[in-house]
Amino acid sequence: MSVLIIPRSARAADERSVDVVVQWNRTLLSIVRTPGAQPATVHPTRSFAMMHLAIYDAVNSIVRTHAPYVAFVSPASHDASPSAAAAAAAHRVLVVLYPALKAALDAELQQSLAHAPDWREAEGIRIGEAAADQILAARSGDGADAQPPAYTFGSAPGDYQSTPPNCPKQPVFTHWLSVTPFALGRADEFRPVPPPALASDAYSSAFNEVRSLGLAGGTTATPDETAIGRFWGAPIQNYWNEIAQTASIARHLTTLQNARLFALLNVSIADGVIAFYDAKYAYNVWRPVTAIRAAEADGNPDTAADPNWLPDAGNTPADPSYPGAHAVVSAAGAAVLITFFERDHFDLAVTSELLPGVERSFSSFSAAAEEAAISRVFAGVHFRTDLTSGGRLGSDVAAFVLAHVLTRE
Repeated sequence: MSVLIIPRSARAADERSVDVVVQWNRTLLSIVRTPGAQPATVHPTRSFAMMHLAIYDAVNSIVRTHAPYVAFVSPASHDASPSAAAAAAAHRVLVVLYPALKAALDAELQQSLAHAPDWREAEGIRIGEAAADQILAARSGDGADAQPPAYTFGSAPGDYQSTPPNCPKQPVFTHWLSVTPFALGRADEFRPVPPPALASDAYSSAFNEVRSLGLAGGTTATPDETAIGRFWGAPIQNYWNEIAQTASIARHLTTLQNARLFALLNVSIADGVIAFYDAKYAYNVWRPVTAIRAAEADGNPDTAADPNWLPDAGNTPADPSYPGAHAVVSAAGAAVLITFFERDHFDLAVTSELLPGVERSFSSFSAAAEEAAISRVFAGVHFRTDLTSGGRLGSDVAAFVLAHVLTRE
């Protein structure tokens, strides 16, 4: 296995001006996008939260403006290099999480340290490594390495079942609801209310919307709606880390500001993922492709079956439908960014790893979040009710994180 960490010499000409926190966020994005690098049963949002919390505790131990996540590294000189501390913290966490990539990560560390003054660098490295060790110890035994339990598919109307055309396939991350959250007290702290009953108007409305707009080769969705469904089809947390990079660079954030921003963002996302897996496996709701093919059995006179229906996305994600992951993560990401920058309006150009060269433009974080969520209807893999509940869950998780961790001293 090889990892596609982009050599800094091959990056944009202004790369040297990009803060070290953004650099290491890019490095981790490169790792999780590399086939085979991420363990199949460990959700990548855990890595992002751990790395950025280590960076935060390292940098914050030098300036001590906010509460630590685990603890201040002590002693820690105020003259230490924050950039060296951030780089060393990120490197140490990633080497433990991805040991096969140590050589590439060592080279990345040397690039990060190239511009740190010698007299401050050694102390920064010591602080960064100590902060990383604290985070690694805190997450030891958090349940992420558990064997995912086998899932038994239901057979009654509304029950989650393996989805064509990629069935039979076991659902993913059946153990993730038992992983210790980073900030929440428990995974079900903000569990959504149950989904609409199959016989309800709310269900038939959501059913008919996705049946029409999400059909592969359908003619109801506009070309732009189809493009939206495909644009946002990659792991949603990757988009929000890149959106945060864009906002950070535009506002010329300092290393300390970036350390806190990316930690808050990725803790909110990581806990949102734990929370939505709790809800998904609590309610076990069927996906649209199953619902539409089996509509004759749902007891709702306003739904009609199509035994050959397939989603525009091709394959449906291998987990229950309710709530929608894109909605959870996007609502959480937007809430953190709006709160951090104290504004929603922000001119954004968002790219997609699935559609190279394609950009979509937004004038606010909330607009990007709304489009990311509704994209799953256009892709044919979610009901709108999944997205509504997911948006509330993501907002609730982010509000809790913002109120309870990394607060000003």
